[in-house]
Amino acid sequence: MAKDVEVQEQGEYSAKDYHDPPPAPLFDPEELTQWSFYRALIAEFIATLLFLYVTVLTIIGYKRQTDTNVGGTECDGVGILGIAWAFGGMIFILVYCTAGISGGHINPAVTFGLFLGRKVSLIRALLYMVAQCAGAICGTGLAKGFQKAYYNRYGGGANSVADGYNKGTALGAEIIGTFVLVYTVFSATDPKRNARDSHVPVLAPLPIGFAVFMVHLATIPVTGTGINPARSFGAAVIYNDDKIWDDQWIFWVGPIVGAAVAAFYHQYILRAAAIKALGSFRSNA
Repeated sequence: MAKDVEVQEQGEYSAKDYHDPPPAPLFDPEELTQWSFYRALIAEFIATLLFLYVTVLTIIGYKRQTDTNVGGTECDGVGILGIAWAFGGMIFILVYCTAGISGGHINPAVTFGLFLGRKVSLIRALLYMVAQCAGAICGTGLAKGFQKAYYNRYGGGANSVADGYNKGTALGAEIIGTFVLVYTVFSATDPKRNARDSHVPVLAPLPIGFAVFMVHLATIPVTGTGINPARSFGAAVIYNDDKIWDDQWIFWVGPIVGAAVAAFYHQYILRAAAIKALGSFRSNA
């Protein structure tokens, strides 16, 4: 009798207790007729604007406080730890605020990864990226407007390969860092996890923001940490320096590759999407 109960309980818990949303269509022209779509674009624009404004000013403030030419010391300012917290904390806040409106991407690499995972349509992905890049440019421009002298003097928060590192190392850092972020996004928003771990009160923005924080700790000394093409592009446009533009490709190729690998790993290995599709095909044959 005990064995029967045990088998029954196992059968109940092994049954599928979650529902995957249907894959997003590749092209969905109907989205262009919906106000919710444009509201999501506005949310992505404003969120990325605020993200760049706060984080760029944090970087400039740190460099100003540690500038020995104006009386600063290496012990002043928020340090690398504080900069990492600024990036991770802003992502936590902004994803929390916009997740219910646009999904809270705030990053073309995240959008690209979710597109490959069939979470968003091609039209939405492309226009999200445009909104994110535009928001990044405006946010960085706003930061420069408030502190123009310091902005120009301390590098404008722009990403580039640091002295002592080659471009291959920088590219690898960007690929791995973006993989960590996008993998976390997929895991934190997985409907299977939400169903099975519903007793664990963890907000999805928390692990996403913490992933950004940890990646910044590791890669600030190498590239200043991109892992977000909009963040790197916006700072490059406003600062407009030859060295920054020479390295700019790293901050697009690295995140795009990292996001693609993370999407493939989560969807086709961990969630076995290809095997499920094959099984469904065979059962319908």
